[in-house]
Amino acid sequence: MHKILIFHDEKLLRRALTHRSYVNENPEEGEHNERLEFLGDAILNFLSGEYLYRSHPDRGEDELTRRRSALVDEKQLAKFAIEVGLDFRMRLGKGAIRDGGYQNPNLLSSTFEAVIGAYYLDNNSNIEAVRAIIEPLFESVPEQIVVVRSNVDSKNRFQEWVQRNIGPTPPKYLTKQIGGLSHAPEFQAKVLVGEKEYGEGIGKNKKEAEKAAAENALANLNKQELLP
Repeated sequence: MHKILIFHDEKLLRRALTHRSYVNENPEEGEHNERLEFLGDAILNFLSGEYLYRSHPDRGEDELTRRRSALVDEKQLAKFAIEVGLDFRMRLGKGAIRDGGYQNPNLLSSTFEAVIGAYYLDNNSNIEAVRAIIEPLFESVPEQIVVVRSNVDSKNRFQEWVQRNIGPTPPKYLTKQIGGLSHAPEFQAKVLVGEKEYGEGIGKNKKEAEKAAAENALANLNKQELLP
């Protein structure tokens, strides 16, 4: 059994594994894992940020932020959950199980966050105990996956956010050349949804400028705490 599943307080582990759907069907069970999930999310953001800061002394804030998103996104946390054996230990309601809950990336990632939060509490709120478990998992993610995932998806991620929170109309990029020499031009892009501007960026070509605008839009949403 993975160390993350060895607890002094078994009740705490049970709560971390208990989804809301299970409590709805078994009200006597008491509490589900959403408060622990909140705590685990904060701990993972901190530990992944600190890990990347230490292991990439030459990278700037933008790239570190993208890499952190790639390390702790739903897809990656769901993989960690399966690696440590949480998939079939999740306590789900019958409906959630019928809908393929044991393979559901959203349920897997949120349960992983809850277990991280619970493990922290079970070890007297000692962050070192969690770091000892989580850093080997971070190290196991191939560098190429982090790079590809963090680079490709800024425009996709912004479009997904727009579709989830605003509607089906995709973001619109307004791009123009603003200077530079003929052999080294500079482009500026603004990204709008409807009439509202969400971000802007500069790049050596249109593609780079649009990507920078999407990253700026995501950073602005993050500051306003509008990103999940």
